[in-house]
Amino acid sequence: MIEIGNISKSFGERQVLSEVSMYLETGKVNMVIGQSGAGKSVFLKCLVGLTKTDAGEIIYDKRNFTEMNYLQKKDLRKEIGMLFQGGALFDSLTVEQNVIFPLEMFTNMSKAERIERANFCLKRVNLTNANKLYPAEISGGMKKRVAIARAIAMNPKYLFCDEPNSGLDPQTSIVIDNLIKEITLEYNITTVVISHDMNSVMEISDNIYFIFSGQKWWEGNREDLLRTDNKELCDFVYASSFMKEFKKSQNK
Repeated sequence: MIEIGNISKSFGERQVLSEVSMYLETGKVNMVIGQSGAGKSVFLKCLVGLTKTDAGEIIYDKRNFTEMNYLQKKDLRKEIGMLFQGGALFDSLTVEQNVIFPLEMFTNMSKAERIERANFCLKRVNLTNANKLYPAEISGGMKKRVAIARAIAMNPKYLFCDEPNSGLDPQTSIVIDNLIKEITLEYNITTVVISHDMNSVMEISDNIYFIFSGQKWWEGNREDLLRTDNKELCDFVYASSFMKEFKKSQNK
């Protein structure tokens, strides 16, 4: 579990996050949704320590990340898997080398062990016979699967996904969603997904947190989402034609 207590962040006079608190549960897909510019990306950067909070606490399973020194934070980051919005693969490395990269950086595994682990992770995301290919030689959906394989290579306790379906077609998005859900349950990971894709929210979320103007405006689950009368959340959710049709089908 990750406990977030009243974190705030400003850049100059611009308040980006204001006293945001959440309980992000283990073995669950915790979705953080909101409009562009609401503060979601800054929130994620605060969680992994890329941005320092102005106030509040971030606690990973009773370990106060906010109070840790550089080396302590570095150790904890070994327990974190990160799926970046664009995949963030290294173009000059093969698929296999991309997955091996964190193992070379943070473990004492032998070369044979690293290759074995990379093959296991690639197989887990249904990618075979792609080891020697470069990112430029594979599709967008395959790149995301390679990025997921790399994110789980270190067998993380925590998985952060920043807009995992960005730039993907609907069918491929479903594949990525299902992988994230399956991996969360299989490895009992605390998974945090930043998204504005309502299809994903309705398919794989366990807990949903809505950020509006830098504040946690609402929280609940999928059933709560369909019943809410929160104006700002409804304006956001039902801007999607998918959600309008989904709600109609639920009301029949």
